[in-house]
Amino acid sequence: MSMNKPRVMTGLLCSSLAAVLLSGLTQIASATQTDQPATVSAPGVAEVKAIAEEGFIYGLPIVMNYAVMHAYAIDKDSGQFKAPFNTIKNEARVFTYEDTAVVTANSDTPYSFLWMDLRAEPVVISVPAVEKGRYYSVQLEDGNTFNYGYIGTRATGNEPGDYMVVGPDWKGEKPAGIKQVFHSTTQFSLAGFRTQLFNPADMPNVEKIQAGYKAQMLSAYLGQPAPAAAPTIDFPKIDKESAKTGFFKYLAFALQFAPVGTEEKAIRAKLATLAAIELTPEHRAAIAEGMKAGAEKIDQSLVAGAKQVNGWNMNSYFGNRAFFNGNWLLRAAGAKAGIYGNDISEAAYTMTRVDGAGNPVDTSKHNYTITFAAGEYPPVNAFWSVTMYDSKSQLMIKNPINRYLLNSPMLPDMKKNADGSLTLYIQKDSHGKALESNWLPAPNDTAYLVMRLYWPRDEAPSILPLGQGTWSPPGIVKAI
Repeated sequence: MSMNKPRVMTGLLCSSLAAVLLSGLTQIASATQTDQPATVSAPGVAEVKAIAEEGFIYGLPIVMNYAVMHAYAIDKDSGQFKAPFNTIKNEARVFTYEDTAVVTANSDTPYSFLWMDLRAEPVVISVPAVEKGRYYSVQLEDGNTFNYGYIGTRATGNEPGDYMVVGPDWKGEKPAGIKQVFHSTTQFSLAGFRTQLFNPADMPNVEKIQAGYKAQMLSAYLGQPAPAAAPTIDFPKIDKESAKTGFFKYLAFALQFAPVGTEEKAIRAKLATLAAIELTPEHRAAIAEGMKAGAEKIDQSLVAGAKQVNGWNMNSYFGNRAFFNGNWLLRAAGAKAGIYGNDISEAAYTMTRVDGAGNPVDTSKHNYTITFAAGEYPPVNAFWSVTMYDSKSQLMIKNPINRYLLNSPMLPDMKKNADGSLTLYIQKDSHGKALESNWLPAPNDTAYLVMRLYWPRDEAPSILPLGQGTWSPPGIVKAI
């Protein structure tokens, strides 16, 4: 958000992927659902490289999602297994440095996870009443990493209710008692529950709410016989290295459960073209080069595609199928920045590796501060936080006080300056016991910070439109 780190890395892709490349591309051809000519003229090396680059950008979020799904819902020996499909796993804790399956995970809200297999029938999600003033959300995200719906404080209110999630092949009417039907574009999908925690002593209250989250198959909800079970699947094991060398194999596997969308036909057809030709050593080298170029383009877009405000990158990377509309680079950038991010209406994200002067935040050499002027906290309807990560891994860091963020629920315990402003101390060592409440422990290395703004305001003082609102995040200042 310890395990064997099945995260998909976007560094140098070695040439050993050639051993599994052809089978993966062949599977993509089968999953593409587009008619291919009986014979295809071999594309040139430059064209092969371009296809591989585009294919890597298109497929990265899909493969990353598969790696997390495998660790959480399939591989019981992964070290981070949560629960089998269609079963909710409640986490009565926030995430820490020991959670490594998902990069840039949040440590604000205890999670509940529900990985859904929608092949045989829909799943009904039931939520309890949640008291006024406590934020919660259920983010529905499919194997394409499209956010296709929300349940929760902002989207549906804090009242109890039953909601149905259906797969791409489902046809039917909304049953009585179901408030809303949500349509996943893939057969496997994730419901990520976030429940606000006010302070450590509040955890029993969060647990009571989590106990009210329910998932059941539609037949059980209706009191009817269950349909025939879906076929058993032999899910291929994935880890850090196999995700690099077998990238197209995993992409092809995942696409079996994702009917092709109109905007996907072109890229899937290009990938299928590679399966219809005999790959030469030059072709295979071009594919490796194309994938590396795709990874570099994703990294570049995270900076070039964002609005820069006081050193913070501000952009909206997450949404539904219509939001992306075939912009695979935007989707990949979002996954690299932090897969499973929310729509901008649910949460805004500002991210940085640099201070307000544009220099890298290197907490092995310097101390830093962030100061909010009096009365100028982030304008949100729910709450805000600043979370610390190691710059290279984008994972939280082990620290002596087990603190991974500072957030607005902590404000009553923080020390204010004489003028009413609030200073956060960003450094690897404590600033002293008197100001430890304001200390965000940093790595003995370069740092990556993310400011999360839950349910951002779109009226003055406003965060939205992102990067153009009347409020701006204060820059990070080098103190020493």
